[in-house]
Amino acid sequence: MPESRHVVIIGSGPAGLTAAIYTARANLSPLVIEGEPSSTTDQPGGQLMLTTEVENFPGFIDGIQGPELMGSFRAQAARFGAEFLTEKVSRVDFSHRPFDLWVGDPHAPEPTYTADAVIVSTGARSIMIGLEAESRLLGYGLSTCATCDGFFFRNRQIAVVGGGDSAMEEALFLTKFADKVTVVHRRDELRASKIMQERAFKNDKIEFLWDTEVVDLIGEQRLEGAHVRNVKTGELSALDVTGMFVAIGHRPNTDLFRGILDMEESGYLITTPGGTATNIPGVFACGDVQDHTYRQAITAAGSGCMAAIDAERWLEVNHAVPPEFTDTPTSW
Repeated sequence: MPESRHVVIIGSGPAGLTAAIYTARANLSPLVIEGEPSSTTDQPGGQLMLTTEVENFPGFIDGIQGPELMGSFRAQAARFGAEFLTEKVSRVDFSHRPFDLWVGDPHAPEPTYTADAVIVSTGARSIMIGLEAESRLLGYGLSTCATCDGFFFRNRQIAVVGGGDSAMEEALFLTKFADKVTVVHRRDELRASKIMQERAFKNDKIEFLWDTEVVDLIGEQRLEGAHVRNVKTGELSALDVTGMFVAIGHRPNTDLFRGILDMEESGYLITTPGGTATNIPGVFACGDVQDHTYRQAITAAGSGCMAAIDAERWLEVNHAVPPEFTDTPTSW
């Protein structure tokens, strides 16, 4: 027999854990299916588990390590009664209520859990170059977020890999800190919008390395440079940088919900404007899985709060849980 839950939260980054805090304080006894430690796309704690120093999360004057911050989120949710399962959801059925969720064998005849409401917070992952050294140097000179880490690269020479709007935004932002920003792009022209191209071309701190790809990263403990190759001539050369930002795109972790929840072509889940409801009543989405604009820990946490309140109110209106199980004032 499947275990019945009022709320199941899929994912445990800033959005999922904030949703867990709020739903737990509303006496909804949420179950957080937090992912697997061995997974690169759906690991417990989300992308902040791969982040070193976090200096832009409010309340931490001297900054905090990403894993430590996520540990505090998790402990706070547990304090209010949230439960955690360190597994991955392998299948969902949202065609009826309560909703069905499978953990483990997706072909099992019965689901592992049923839920009156589901909050999806599976996040998104940065598309990386695909080099072996990336996992070693991520957070040690290699980054995927200029807004998060640009401050640490004052008076440095930095490379940005990519040619779209995101890459130009990263490069322009980094000129506030760096001595020079080199944009490394595989093609001989940018994919970015005309206005973003114009801004980048006009900035004296930005240089372009055309028809070039990064083939290796230099450094054991920290990034000390990169080997690059001209894709037309095959010529190899060294790039003298101590910071590199990969900006070739993000991929939301939404494969589990294809054909079930409405999503954009890029895979980001579609939610109601100003809210977190999906196309299926009782299923809500928050964090980077539905946000391709901000992608910050603080905005993810905020949308997790929104999803929890939306779920709580939906359950009350639909009488999915008895009134004594909700405690609206404590959820604010």
